[in-house]
Amino acid sequence: MDILIKSFNRPFYLDRCLASIQTFVDGTYSIKVLDDGTPEKYLNKIKVKYPTIKIVKSENYLEKEEAIKQNLKTGKEIDGFKIPTQLWVTAVKEASPYFIITEDDVWFTKEIHVSELIKIMKEEDISLLRLGWLGNDNFIKQFKHVEITPYITANYPDLFTASPFIMRCFFYNKLKFFSLLYKLGLVTNHTKAKYWILNSILMGIYKKEYWLKIWDNIDGKVDEKRQLYNSTMYYRKYKHNKKMIAQLNDEVMKTTFTSSATNSYHNYGFDFDVNQYNFLMNEKWFSGEFDSLQNFPKDFSEDYIASFLKNKDNRKIKLQEWKKWSEKFKNQYRIQGCSVDE
Repeated sequence: MDILIKSFNRPFYLDRCLASIQTFVDGTYSIKVLDDGTPEKYLNKIKVKYPTIKIVKSENYLEKEEAIKQNLKTGKEIDGFKIPTQLWVTAVKEASPYFIITEDDVWFTKEIHVSELIKIMKEEDISLLRLGWLGNDNFIKQFKHVEITPYITANYPDLFTASPFIMRCFFYNKLKFFSLLYKLGLVTNHTKAKYWILNSILMGIYKKEYWLKIWDNIDGKVDEKRQLYNSTMYYRKYKHNKKMIAQLNDEVMKTTFTSSATNSYHNYGFDFDVNQYNFLMNEKWFSGEFDSLQNFPKDFSEDYIASFLKNKDNRKIKLQEWKKWSEKFKNQYRIQGCSVDE
């Protein structure tokens, strides 16, 4: 099995991700880091520590590396909405028929046996096996279930599907289609969110064919509606398969709410620059002062992060501003039913 890790400028988390794979992932696998601009000296240290991994750089690598430098010099914002989709698609096309795709700030917390999981996915025709869902059990429980094994359950969602034209109108509200359904009481503000059962951006084992369908015609843009549309059209075609979407009964992956790759997605108006925060942690990690496995398998403790932020001259990474930023980040997921504090 191939394990693909999307990476950008957080080697202190990438180190944790890779260490967790060594600890908890059993079986035959290879690791490929898909990097979009992490400074070379950090990647070199990662490569020394994990010599068997392969690091592949995006076509925008030099541009993104320069953007990091400019941010540190002038404060110019890094464009986090420009994503290396071509790198990801090419890597998936070259990957094993079933593969894990995750990101640098995600790590394993429990043991899995990839050879056994691949065997089950093939036998049961599972297109997506979810390995984590941020503790949002209520989201999962709203769908019908089919037991596959004592530790794997299929989710059989009863989702509205129709022709490509109708579904484009549904997701993009073309011809005011969704608005009309809303006025008629046939949908709510939460209806579209249910379709996320068909996707797992950070924590899943995918059948290659399915992942490539989800990312079809997404060219360097963040277009979640397109992902939902693509996955729905695939689901419509294979709707008879009640085991197409499945999950482990116990979550085995976790992510962080203490940082993000850039400010682009989480710019909350606080006087806090996550890019400069990442630079500080990267440098402490590079010099050996930052332990990437502190508090593992939980996230880094607040006290540990505070020990690096206290008394910093850089006003953009003051401790109190980081606390407010992180709390806002967490609240976005709490209101969705996610568990972010464990």
